[in-house]
Amino acid sequence: MDFVEVRVQAPRELADILVAELSQVGYDTFEDNDEGFCAYIGEGDFDNDAVAEIMSRYEGQGELGYDHRVITRQNWNAEWEKNFQPLIIAERVSVRAPFHEKPAGIEHEIVIMPRMSFGTGHHETTALMIENQLDIDHQGKRVLDMGCGTGILAIMAVHLGAKEVLAVDVEPWTVENAADNAAENNCTNIECRLGGVEVLEGEKPFDIILANINRNVLLEDMHAYAALLPTGRPILFSGFYQEDLSKIEAEANKHALAYQSHRTKNNWVSAIFTKL
Repeated sequence: MDFVEVRVQAPRELADILVAELSQVGYDTFEDNDEGFCAYIGEGDFDNDAVAEIMSRYEGQGELGYDHRVITRQNWNAEWEKNFQPLIIAERVSVRAPFHEKPAGIEHEIVIMPRMSFGTGHHETTALMIENQLDIDHQGKRVLDMGCGTGILAIMAVHLGAKEVLAVDVEPWTVENAADNAAENNCTNIECRLGGVEVLEGEKPFDIILANINRNVLLEDMHAYAALLPTGRPILFSGFYQEDLSKIEAEANKHALAYQSHRTKNNWVSAIFTKL
């Protein structure tokens, strides 16, 4: 399956509202630009009428418009290779492609070939999750990475000493990409598995759970995550806005997950909860 990119032109104060609206109809990846932002969805899930209806609600509130295009796998690869820049997170983690020069004096180095998967560290949610991971003891731990994308968080977990990692995603090419990136980073203890929360049935508990997906999936599947987390163990959530943190916390409380802390960047959030 290919992706549809919806390019929205909107004033900054309206862009965040539109991102929130689009996230409610299946868009789960967004990229800011000078004119507004781009939103991405699988081609089979794209509904132009739904986008038009959302945009019509805000007519007259500034210069507003949108267009869309299908991004094939080949075009996606060319786009990210052209635009993907190396990144340093928290002055401790380097994220680069194989064709970038290796930086000096960095504690953790991650090499990523994104292809059609999301998660290079450039989006706020990925970077925030990595920053939170740096505060968590991974040594010898069993880790679950739900919505793994490129596998960057799973690879980070191994860098931090995780004993084994299960990386799960619903898209076949994403699972393939995550496996390739795990191999590129010599992470032989990462298993990449295709599916959603249903593939966790029968799994033994995890010491750490990483879930960078979107608000609706987190709310729907949180009970399954909580059931696999022993008392005192952390779960890291991201993929939602600061105004949604209260909803995440309310659902977490139903499943004995207690809020500990959160980080924010450009209104995106990554929060740490602990199983009671």
